[in-house]
Amino acid sequence: MTTIRLLIVDDHPVVRTGLRHLFETEPGFSVTAEAADGLAAVEAVARDAPDIVLMDLQMPVMNGVDAIRKIRALPSAPPVLVLTTYDSDAQILSAVEAGAAGYLLKDAPRETLFAAVRSAVAGGAPLAPTVAARLLHRLGGAGAAQEPLTARELDVVRLVAQGASNREIARDLRISEATVKTHLLHIFAKLGVADRTSAVTTALERGLIELPRG
Repeated sequence: MTTIRLLIVDDHPVVRTGLRHLFETEPGFSVTAEAADGLAAVEAVARDAPDIVLMDLQMPVMNGVDAIRKIRALPSAPPVLVLTTYDSDAQILSAVEAGAAGYLLKDAPRETLFAAVRSAVAGGAPLAPTVAARLLHRLGGAGAAQEPLTARELDVVRLVAQGASNREIARDLRISEATVKTHLLHIFAKLGVADRTSAVTTALERGLIELPRG
């Protein structure tokens, strides 16, 4: 089993200690470093090259959104999974637009957290159910479900159907990963779904895309 190396970023020592204990007692995970603010997180990513970053948002020196943006600009940047108590629309959209791979709340069950980390490392986009619901509402909800997908959004969902990660989609379409995530959020809203699998299923059912033959 490949061990996933984590960087934990939170300004509360008790939270960092709790998360370290949680992951280090679960097979398949190790904590390579901790950081108490966004600037220290950027430095730790450059120094320790973790596989994934667990990022709080409200921190001193540099906040989580700015840190996400700087981390995602680094060469071979790891995915950043937001883990916070804040679920305001503005916080969620800012983090996603900065390049966050997913967004979880700190009350998530441990198995949900483990699964989300594995998903993000594999190129997925895990969202807490309440966060997904808020995004769907913010981006249009049921009213937007009748709006057709744009040509670029169809390109994105076709690549998702082929199993491409956000990084692979960005490379193939020559756009940034943050732009891929924004397209995915609009696709979710227009199709009335909350995740990649449901988006592909719904797009296939509606005849918007076809799976490649052979």
